[in-house]
Formats: sequence, structure tokens, C-alpha cells
Amino acid sequence: MTILIALQAAPAEATDGSLITRFADWAVQLMEVIGAPGAALAIALENLFPPLPSEVILPLAGFTASRGSFTLFEALLWTTIGSIVGAYALYWVGRALGRNRTRAIFGWLPLVELDDVDKVEGWFERNGAKAVFFGRMIPIFRSLISIPAGITKMHQGKFLGLTAAGSLIWNSIFVLSGYFLGENWHIVEAYAGVFQKIVIVVVFLLLVLWLVFKIRKTRAKKSAARERETAN
Repeated sequence: MTILIALQAAPAEATDGSLITRFADWAVQLMEVIGAPGAALAIALENLFPPLPSEVILPLAGFTASRGSFTLFEALLWTTIGSIVGAYALYWVGRALGRNRTRAIFGWLPLVELDDVDKVEGWFERNGAKAVFFGRMIPIFRSLISIPAGITKMHQGKFLGLTAAGSLIWNSIFVLSGYFLGENWHIVEAYAGVFQKIVIVVVFLLLVLWLVFKIRKTRAKKSAARERETAN
């Protein structure tokens, strides 16, 4: 019950909104009863219903791990599994139903704006595979990006790989923050936007460095091959 007490003691702005508060309470109880798989289920539902906040669930999972209910590794593993399951479910909704019927379903759901669906679809059309990876680190987009991937029948292996990688990075930031902040886990939500920008910039820089490394390696191989041809 320690975690529930900490949730109730958090500032009002950290758990603003009755729906979000009830969902956070439910997620806490779920993690206390069934452990790390409860975090996976909560995160899977967060993917299916974008207004539900991963910025609350993930730090709570980290906090729960810090209390010894399960290990930090289990928190990271199961939240990432939950992200993949939720994303894959939406992928198949888009793939099976197509654009128009999928839009009709999301237009019916409460708290989901069709403008958000249109923005995500446009972003996917402009960026393709990169949108699936980076979209996992942007609230709202992180859930909805799976839909255009399914509609366009993106290769499933590629989709799952990019989703797993992006989700692991995003989840790790928030789970680790909740783990080390302990009962002050709610601070994380206030800085979610800052974390989001930092994560995207760092990942982008790492990708650039990797690309530079690959280009240099390729050039070195070509140069060595030309030298061998010249020597012969």
C-alpha cells in the first residue's frame, strides 16, 4: 500500500484529471497484485488509448521496482513488452481495417482528436520508418504512429524492431527516473517535455555518429580495394 499512499500524496498537478487519476490508481494496484506484468498491461492499454499517460505509469513502475515489488530489469522488460503489444495491436487495426474505417473508430473514441490522427499520418508519410522509431518518444504520436504503419502494410519485422528500440529508450528514461526519485516520482511528469526533447536529440546524434562511422568504414574498404588493385 506504500505506493498508493505516495500516489495520493503527490501534488494535484501530477495526477490532474479524474480519468487519469483513476487509471493511475488502477495501474498501481495492478502492479502491486501481479507485479511487473501489471506494468506491461497498463502500458499496453496506454498505447491503445493515447490520452492515458505513460509519463505517469512508467515512473510509477520504476518507483514500484525501487520498493522491491519487482526488479528494475523486470520493470524495463515488461514495460517494453507492453509497449510492443499495444503498438502491434494498433498496427493490425490499421492493416485490417484500412484508413477510413480506422479513422471512424478513433473519431468515436473519447479524448482522441481526429486532428491528431491526421498529423501523425502526415508525419509518417513524410518520414516513413524514422517516424515509427522517433514517434515512440512523442506523446500521442507514440500510440497513433502504429496506425499508418499498419495501413501501409509496413514490414512487420521492421515495424517491431523500430518499435522495440524506440520504446526501450523512452521507457528506460521514465522508469529509471521513477526508480531513483522514489516517492518524488511525480516530478518526472512535470519535466516530460524536456525529457522528450533530450531523448530525441541524443538519439539523433547517435544515429548521425553511426552513419558517419559507416560511411568512413565503407570508404576505407573501397580505398583498400583500390590499393590492392593498383598493387596487382
